[in-house]
Amino acid sequence: MSKAWTFGENMNTDEIIPGRYNITIDPLELAKNVFCEVKPEYATNVTPGDIIVGGQNFGCGSSREHAPIAIKGSQAKCIIAPSFARIFFRNAINIGLPILECPEAVVDITEGDDVDVNLATGKIFNRTTGNHFQAQPLPNFVLKIADAGGIVNFLKEHDIQDLMA
Repeated sequence: MSKAWTFGENMNTDEIIPGRYNITIDPLELAKNVFCEVKPEYATNVTPGDIIVGGQNFGCGSSREHAPIAIKGSQAKCIIAPSFARIFFRNAINIGLPILECPEAVVDITEGDDVDVNLATGKIFNRTTGNHFQAQPLPNFVLKIADAGGIVNFLKEHDIQDLMA
């Protein structure tokens, strides 16, 4: 079971992890305070594999990587939103945090719903409502980056010359 945690529109990076906690880049340390001002119960009640569901423009604000690192450190499986701020989108991919854009799923999913996500196919199933949704699946190379734990780890595992061919 993957529990859905819902957040509103324009969730900015300072609401995801306030600047006062950005004295580290350790994912587990940041996860202790993720969403502390908007949903304080998240950090202590999230379980590995839970799903974050956000509104439009999720991750707007500063360009710091701390926000997606904090979410990844909380062991959320992915984030589903209608749209993401561009810098958050890139930072999430770079650190290996899967994100899916699917406005229809966001409208259907409510806090606490049991949601299943297949990152390779982009299929989203809300077990609570019985509804299925199709997000644009993540490209294969993005899945490989996520599986490696981020772009740095991915590049350490692969010869750059092989990637350029």
